[in-house]
Amino acid sequence: MEGKFSNVKALYVNCTLKPSPKKSHTEGLMKVSMEIMKKEGVNVDYIRLANHEIPPGLVPDMTEKGFDKDEWPKLYEKVNTADILIIGTPIWLGERSSIASRLIERLYGMSGKTNDKGQYLYYGKVGGCIITGNEDGIKHCSMGILYALQHLGYSIPPQADCGWIGEAGPGPSYLDEESNAKKNEFTNRNTTFMTYNLLHLAHILKANGGYPPYGNSRDEWDDGTRWNFENPEYR
Repeated sequence: MEGKFSNVKALYVNCTLKPSPKKSHTEGLMKVSMEIMKKEGVNVDYIRLANHEIPPGLVPDMTEKGFDKDEWPKLYEKVNTADILIIGTPIWLGERSSIASRLIERLYGMSGKTNDKGQYLYYGKVGGCIITGNEDGIKHCSMGILYALQHLGYSIPPQADCGWIGEAGPGPSYLDEESNAKKNEFTNRNTTFMTYNLLHLAHILKANGGYPPYGNSRDEWDDGTRWNFENPEYR
């Protein structure tokens, strides 16, 4: 399908603790958003991070630090070419999964690089998150994830998060039939709004070539450009 968003690329990264082929409830909700994007002609890609060997660390390739294997450099190629990054995570003890934290650490390890304008590498890209669980914590997890993404350089549109949780305590999860989660009006509305807000912002940024480099180019700052900055100590 060709349309307004057909030149947009979106990457969904599922940070469930369970490798394939185990059922992922987070993937279930992520697919709702993915299907909307696919119907709009978006190029959609998906990674289940638990299927890959991703060591902890803050350098681009952790084999340089003694690890035998690091699949992150290859996976990062997908991150780098995507206009939109959506992080999906379950809630554990009120927090995002450890794999989600590792993803953010590895994203951070690449954040010092710059684009062809001299801006930090994630400028012009858009971020969002999808949260599932059967305990409280959607907003708490979203705050941490969205803060981290914007700090790295991603742009965050309005209502860039969505999620589903059951009743407090042990109970059915998103894909369990007895949860009736797929018919939850609140979750379906928020998932739809999030998806389109991500698409609109990515389309606007892409159509305008991202952010102008005036006032935010690391390369120009290092070269001595200061725009209108003046440190009072040196007056």
